[in-house]
Amino acid sequence: MRSACLSLLLATACWALPFRQSGFLDFMMEDEPGSGTTDEPAVTDAPGVPNVPYIPNVPDVVVREEGPMCPFRCQCHLRVTQCSDLGLTEIPGEIPSETTLLDLQNNKITEIKENDFKNLKGLHALILVNNKLTIIHPKAFSSLMKLQRLYLSKNLLKEVPANLPKSLQELRIHENAITKIKKSSFQGMTNVIVMEMGSNPLKANSIELGAFADLKRVSYIRIADTNITEIPKGLPSSLSELHLDSNKITKVMADSFKGMKNLAKLGLGYNEISMVENGTLANIPHMRELHLDNNALTAVPPGLPEHKYIQVVYLHANKIAAIGTEDFCPPTFNYKKAMYSGISLFSNPVPYWEVQPITFRCVFDRSAIQLGNYRKK
Repeated sequence: MRSACLSLLLATACWALPFRQSGFLDFMMEDEPGSGTTDEPAVTDAPGVPNVPYIPNVPDVVVREEGPMCPFRCQCHLRVTQCSDLGLTEIPGEIPSETTLLDLQNNKITEIKENDFKNLKGLHALILVNNKLTIIHPKAFSSLMKLQRLYLSKNLLKEVPANLPKSLQELRIHENAITKIKKSSFQGMTNVIVMEMGSNPLKANSIELGAFADLKRVSYIRIADTNITEIPKGLPSSLSELHLDSNKITKVMADSFKGMKNLAKLGLGYNEISMVENGTLANIPHMRELHLDNNALTAVPPGLPEHKYIQVVYLHANKIAAIGTEDFCPPTFNYKKAMYSGISLFSNPVPYWEVQPITFRCVFDRSAIQLGNYRKK
């Protein structure tokens, strides 16, 4: 019951996020001592006094149980305080101090004040998705020394909140009104693993150089559905997944991914990319999956035959007019350590009946190749 309740809350908060994290059960602590079976007499409702515990065989004794306060209309159970979908316009008071997960999503909260969370020193997860937030006090998170997950998506914030807890492992701040990522935005945040900041009105030069310098452990970054025109500089070398889909990127330069030896999945679909510089894939030696669909490429990106581990390549909906016999596979079978499990080439102007079968000699199964008709846009 505990696991199901918590999973539902966090799945709703993430909205449709692609990254999976473990360890959510940390928020659900064990029941208080004494909650199990004991040898004490059974406690029932006192006759004529609803909800008042009554101990049989002890006449004229009424025992009232006292527990932590819970905000009006909220539900408090097992260190989870749920106040979602209540039309709240501010952070409620009387939140139990032992709360580890606070759910305030789908309300109308416009501001977070300095002392709204001052008593929640054990809070691990804070969900504020889909509110009307425009102001967060610079000291609002100062007492949240154990906060690991902060969900601020679908609000009206114009900048990344100041003084975010250094304990954060997951920050989701997509679908706001943020126009700039400053060098100081993530300063000291060395524990972050997941960073989601897509669907903000970012544009060229909106991300300052060095903005990601302190993110030493981050493995997942998503900056999709913005107006950035180039791949951000100074991306962390710890990244294993990078999603830059649905932007205005026009070309991919080799030095954009220099030193990114851990990157396994790169999403660049739905951009305006017409060129991938030679040597780009050599800087990503352990990449397994490359998404370049729905762009303006006229040729298969160079470097695929020399790449040892790449297995999935999405190139559909481009302007590729010809495919050579060595565009995907090396001359010999000894070089490539992993065979392709998926290559998509449909919706390109290449005559698929002219593609030589030997072109896909290093594909695991012919069903993994997706060719198809081209419709001129």
